[in-house]
Amino acid sequence: MALTNLDRELLQKCLENQPMAWQELTDRFLGLIIHVVNHSANSRNIQITAESRDDLVAEVFLSWIEKDFAVLRRFRGQSSLATYLTVVARRVIIRRLSQLRLPLHSPQALDENHVEESRPSSSFTPEDLEELHASIQFLSDSEAAAVRMFHLEGKSYLDIGHHIGMPENSVGPMLSRARAKIRNRTTSSELKK
Repeated sequence: MALTNLDRELLQKCLENQPMAWQELTDRFLGLIIHVVNHSANSRNIQITAESRDDLVAEVFLSWIEKDFAVLRRFRGQSSLATYLTVVARRVIIRRLSQLRLPLHSPQALDENHVEESRPSSSFTPEDLEELHASIQFLSDSEAAAVRMFHLEGKSYLDIGHHIGMPENSVGPMLSRARAKIRNRTTSSELKK
């Protein structure tokens, strides 16, 4: 979908610091960003409080205005503005959720008290760690390293990309493929029993 004239004008007004432009932009995309926050948390089995959701939304908006609207200035119009801002928002949210180092499969409330208690060593039981290590043995070296770094060490996509030599925006899809392989292998093993 192409950039609409409405979004082009709104973007231009923001970049020119016109009065009420920022308010218009946030009003226009607030619902979308709330949806991205909820979806990102739900897809990771993380239950977030309303306050935590609001904090994540604010963090996304803050990322848009940092360094004199650098995120908005990088937009090249090759997609809709909504698509671009969704991708940016998802990266910010996932990075923040991964920094919390929450367990893979256990739903937990995302609040400040839990953040202090969350550490890789306490997030997983010994059985979980054993199962994870067994599951990644059949993955490629880069996939195994990415899974280990993301889920055990709490590394960001940027850190993982640097470590394994791939662009940051390729890390998420690679992790998704690796998780799918692990699920398929687990399902196949259970069917053979």
